Amino acid sequence: MTLFSPTREAALARIASVDPAEYARSRNALNGAVTQLSPYITHGFISLPEVLEGVRLHHSVRTQDKFVFELGWREYFRHVWQHRGNGIFKSLHEGVLPDEAYADEIPFDILHASTGVAAIDMAVKTLYATGYLHNHARMWLASYMVHLRKVHWRAGADWMYGHLLDGDLASNHLSWQWVGGTGSHKPYLFNAENVSRYAPSAWHSAGSVIDTTYEELDHVARSPLSVASSSVHADDSAIDEPLLLTQPPTHLNLSSPNSNTVSGRDVWLVHPWSLGELPEHLSANTVIIGVYVAEFHLAWPWSEKRWQFVNSRMAELTTERWYGNTSSIIAALENANQVSGFSEAHVTTFLPAPMLSEMTPCLFSQVDRRCDSFAKWWKVVSAG
Repeated sequence: MTLFSPTREAALARIASVDPAEYARSRNALNGAVTQLSPYITHGFISLPEVLEGVRLHHSVRTQDKFVFELGWREYFRHVWQHRGNGIFKSLHEGVLPDEAYADEIPFDILHASTGVAAIDMAVKTLYATGYLHNHARMWLASYMVHLRKVHWRAGADWMYGHLLDGDLASNHLSWQWVGGTGSHKPYLFNAENVSRYAPSAWHSAGSVIDTTYEELDHVARSPLSVASSSVHADDSAIDEPLLLTQPPTHLNLSSPNSNTVSGRDVWLVHPWSLGELPEHLSANTVIIGVYVAEFHLAWPWSEKRWQFVNSRMAELTTERWYGNTSSIIAALENANQVSGFSEAHVTTFLPAPMLSEMTPCLFSQVDRRCDSFAKWWKVVSAG
């Protein structure tokens, strides 16, 4: 199932269709008027300022409107990443239970959409089929995994990141921490009534382990005991999990870094998070190279859907596309006349890194001091 055409034109068309008033009214519903712009924003097809400017062509939008408020969350997560660095991949503080109370492995029935809880199984199936989940469904899935099945938030976040087309390390991992209670002051919980209010009937979970009160769910979250799978025949109803690939699929026909291509020429580098329009000032002699850094993908594998989504757009922009480790990429560029687009420092941090935020157009001014809550950060930036 393809929800996202890998073109800038598709992204701009989605911007033009945004209705901020309807978004504010219905965004919590799985079939609500959400923008579905996140894959395009994550991979730089479009920037947040472009989104807001495009919506303002057709609608009056104030800074305090819900639409802008929600755009702010992405910049806030980047703010936290810039200040904490790789600290975002560890619990920011102790959660409901100590870290060691949670498992590092995700149970089979969750990975294979056979838990017997319709909301969870539908979420996993949708994630695999489309590479996308409504934010409400992401929260339900994370809450179930962490608080009912006692899976460590990091294990869940790493897994979900790999399958998402819009997987952004800061947004994804800090959102999981918020749900898990290590990035917030209490666990995020949901029940069957909440699902029935916001999801289609196929997601409704009456009679399952989540069909209970919030008081009971809070008790379960604070207990070290995991809730058992609701499915008696989990193996029979299981679906296959798509592979997460540490290397690009062979049919993408990526090249190894090649110094002959760039020798004596100006080079503009494109990476998977910079897939917007190319600068107008590039000369006809400039060779445009797309770069995938092997060390990053070894640490953060992608689904084939994501490889295809990114590479399709990159192929439109570039002369050729390289997949290689940092040393081979840097060595291949040594004889180039001039290299622009991003620096060697970015390559050696494997991409992406917090410093990539410096290259990303922002909606709001940078906040020098670290804000440990969105509310504090929003108060600063929205007053500017």
